[in-house]
Parts: sequence; structure tokens; C-alpha cells
Amino acid sequence: MAKAKSIFVCSECGNESPKWLGKCPACNSWNTFYEQKIEKYTESNKMEKKLQNMPKPLNSYIGQETNRLSTGFSELDRVLGGGLVKGSLILLGGEPGIGKSTLILQLCEKAKGEGKVLYVSGEESAEQIKLRADRLNIKNDELMFLGETDIDIVKDAILEMKPKLVIIDSIQTMYSDEISAAAGSVSQVREITSQIMRICKAGQITTIIIGHVTKEGNIAGPRVLEHMVDTVLYLEGERYNTYRILRAVKNRFGSTNEIGMFEMKQEGMCEVLNPSDILITEREDNPSGACIVASVEGTRPILVEMQALTSQTVFGLPKRTANGFDYSRLAVLIAVLEKRAGLSLGNQDVYLNIAGGMKLSEPAVDLGIILTVASAYRNVAIPQTTVVMGEVGLTGEVRRINLIEKRLKEAEKLGFKTCIIPENNKKVLKDEYKLDIIGVKNIGEALKKLSIK
Repeated sequence: MAKAKSIFVCSECGNESPKWLGKCPACNSWNTFYEQKIEKYTESNKMEKKLQNMPKPLNSYIGQETNRLSTGFSELDRVLGGGLVKGSLILLGGEPGIGKSTLILQLCEKAKGEGKVLYVSGEESAEQIKLRADRLNIKNDELMFLGETDIDIVKDAILEMKPKLVIIDSIQTMYSDEISAAAGSVSQVREITSQIMRICKAGQITTIIIGHVTKEGNIAGPRVLEHMVDTVLYLEGERYNTYRILRAVKNRFGSTNEIGMFEMKQEGMCEVLNPSDILITEREDNPSGACIVASVEGTRPILVEMQALTSQTVFGLPKRTANGFDYSRLAVLIAVLEKRAGLSLGNQDVYLNIAGGMKLSEPAVDLGIILTVASAYRNVAIPQTTVVMGEVGLTGEVRRINLIEKRLKEAEKLGFKTCIIPENNKKVLKDEYKLDIIGVKNIGEALKKLSIK
């Protein structure tokens, strides 16, 4: 027979202690420990469990291909690696109002004819969900709604219905009577996710969990939550901008860092099949401080417009601002531009913006940033038909980048005429392109080719 035992758990960080503490030693929070009952198994139970889970040779198992269900969105299928995997557990995070519930409700309509879909909401009533469903023209008769926050009732509904797809909106609203902590706490979120995972894995039920995010942009709750699920998706974008980017940061059944692009309209989320057309601003004139760069997100090449502005500072220290790019990396590239190209930016405020709300992190856009800032400072425009790509080192050299062929084909498809790439990449090109490909070894050569220096 199992014996009850108590431990004390911090509601802020999940740190455990055998006794109550006034201050948590892990996160330094005060009065956050609460008592939690745990089960202690007897020796006979331990032996029985051990015999059931003895190690077996790996070769005795049979590997099976994962069965996937198309979501009806080609962009979402791309991010997931081909579609929803049967029995997988997916975590979708994003800021309030970004469109998480809208996207998932549209997914429920796309799943029509595949079996029952259970939508569990702890935040909105059936009337609110119905109003949104009518606006999105959702007509799936197999879509079932359950407005409940008690995980025991939710589990009973799943076991009775045996749906093909379960939606939990959101995980922070669910609670279990077995845990004395409040809903949304570390212990509640961890335990409820564990229970949902066991049920869905055993019944081969695909489950999508919607999670809130903190002000830092991370999914609220314990970090172990992201380790428990199979896939972690983030829906990003500005609330007052219509474009949304769906990004996979973890995927056990596909590649990570894939992105899908959507546009929020009155009828719901609409796919953007060619993001490059959207991210390149249409300019009638050709101002200085603007440049097109070729970035790769996952396996997809995307052309993005970069904009920079320099102005003489009125303070002692110049200001550097980056929107959509790492601030520290921008400071390093400005230092390289000053040291290796002789541009005096010590008295200049520098502002950098990535058009379309994109966030770029790969080093292949370094050369584009260098040329954009130099263009704004010298007030010399970069031709609109020119695409720039290349990594820049601290000595000013332009280094080789990967997937150069995909980037060039995307630029060629969109009608660009000139590409500035690293010289080492140009030497190994095999295909013929309808582009004037210019290879450069350092930033000095790149500035000279564009007549900026």
C-alpha cells in the first residue's frame, strides 16, 4: 500500500524542499513554498514495476514511420515537418491577441472528415467560441466543445469520446484537485501536462496545447514543459501588424527553425505563400540606407529589406537601436565598419530596422547590415535590383555562407539583377544564373563595388 509523504514546492520556480522555507534558495522569492502530497511506493510495488520495465535490446523493436495528417495549411505543414503526427503533443505559444485561438479553430475546420475534434477552453465560453467560429465560417459538425478547467473532467471526456484531435486552450487555466497550488502555478502546469501526455500517447490522440507567454516572450510555466512536449511552436508578430510568423523551436518529427507566414484578415489567418514579395517594400524612389538581404529560415530562402538611419548625436554617447536584429551584433558590425573601412560613426546615432517585423539572427546578413549603415552615412543609395549576402569577420573579411544556391535562385525568381556574395562562394558555384554575381573578399571591396566608400 502506498504511503503518503509531504514535500514543499516553490510556486515560482518549482524548487522542492523536505521542509518549509520562508525564502526560496533558487529564485529568492519569499513565502512561496506550499505543501504537496506525494506517494511513496513499498518495496513490493517497486519490484513489480521494475520487472515490467526491464531493459530490452534495441534491435528487438520495430521502427515505424510516423503517420501524418495534413492540417490544410501548407505553411503549417512546413513548420511541423509535413503535418500532424498521430499521438504527438504540440505546444503553441504567443502573446495575447496574436491569433493563436483563431489559427487553431481554423485547423479544426480543416480536420473535417478525419474524426471527432475536442476543443477544451478554460478561458472563453461556448458563446464566445461560437461567435468566432461563425466569423471564420467553421462548419465542422464533429467539432465538440467543452468549457472546463478541471483536468479530471477533461480526461473523462477524452477517454469517452476518443477524438482524433484535442485542443487545450490554455494549459495555464487547467487545475487538478490533487495539487493544492493555484491554477497556472509551476506544479499545476507540470502535473497536468504530464497527465495529458500519458492519455494522448496511450490513445494515439494528437493534442495541441496553447500556452501563455511571459513579458520576456517565453512560455509561462516551468521550463520542463517544453521538454515534455514533442513540438514547440511560437506565433510571433506585432499585434497592430497584420502579418504573423509561426516558428518551430523544437520538433521531434522534423527540422527546427522552420517558419510559416500568415496574414491576419477578417476571415481569419490566411497563408502567405511567398513571403519575399511581402517583406520587400515597394519604393518608387531609391533612398539611401536601404538594402535587400537574402536570409534562410529553416530550409526556406527569404529576401528581406533592411533599413538604416544615421544622424549626428546630441549627447556624449551615440545611440544604437536595432529592431529585429541583435543589438550586440549591430554594435560589433559598426565597430568593424569604423576600424576596417574608416567610417567615423563615433558621433552618429545608428538606427536599424528589419522590414515586415522579421527577426534575423543568422550571420549571412552581416554584409547587408554593413552596407546599409554605410549607405545611410554616406547618403549613397544601393540599387534596388541588388541583393547582398555574406558573413563579416572582425578583420573585415567576407566569409563563406551556406545554402548559397537557394538564395541565388530566390533572388533570380524575384527579378533581381545583381548579387554581391563572398568570393569563396562564387568560386564553387556550379549552376548558371541570370544574375550579375559579384564576389568580394572584404568589406572594402563591397563598398567600392557600390561606390559608397
